[in-house]
Amino acid sequence: MDNRTTNEKASSLRWKILRRALLSRSSPPHPDEQSQMITKSISRRTGHGFNLILSHVIADSSSSTRDARVCYTLPIPGAPQLFLTQRVDNRADLSDFEICNRYNIDNTGLVCNWPSEDVLAHYCLSHADIFRSKKVIELGSGYGLAGFAIAAATEASEVVISDGNPQVVDYTQRNIEANSGAFGNTVVKSMTLHWNQEDTSNIADSFDIIIASDCTFFKDFHRDLARIVKHLLSKAGSSEAIFLSPKRGNSSDCSWSG
Repeated sequence: MDNRTTNEKASSLRWKILRRALLSRSSPPHPDEQSQMITKSISRRTGHGFNLILSHVIADSSSSTRDARVCYTLPIPGAPQLFLTQRVDNRADLSDFEICNRYNIDNTGLVCNWPSEDVLAHYCLSHADIFRSKKVIELGSGYGLAGFAIAAATEASEVVISDGNPQVVDYTQRNIEANSGAFGNTVVKSMTLHWNQEDTSNIADSFDIIIASDCTFFKDFHRDLARIVKHLLSKAGSSEAIFLSPKRGNSSDCSWSG
């Protein structure tokens, strides 16, 4: 794949996939090697998770037809259930893509709760002690199941659930308000945060732990991601970043120096 292709924006790559899906053809397409590589570079949902965090959809007549209220049962005795409103699978609107293009952001967080987030949430709950009394931020959170799980079951002092998509952040804020009774003394906040954002002085050097799932699939964003991680981690005492990503081609092959 040439440099011109690899540097294409995420929204542009997705539009190519959508175009191929919508165009009617008289015979099955035979994509060339470049088209196959473009498709493989896009994060696509290939399964419905691993059922590590049990969930079921609750019928809610007050919700719009494109939203669902999902109940998550955390695998910790005595932990509260979480009720998260999120987009019904495969219910994208044209306005979603318009917002992505307007702000040059990615749409994957709005599509669904991805399997990798399920795994990250389970991992964090299995290591709950490391979060106690810590300030935590989730990057590229999507619907933020891992962040919500930490807030509800680990006695973290503060959890910030962040994403670059304002629509996703709106869902997060509504879900924080709807589950406020599940967090005990943990302060929970939503935040719109772009990894290349220049002014982050208000949260610099603030967090003991950063978590993220499936945030390395676009290699063009690696440098910004590394920069924001370095910028946000507390320099007083020990701090760490926990990343979990499925294997997607060579998306995890990177040097995050500098």
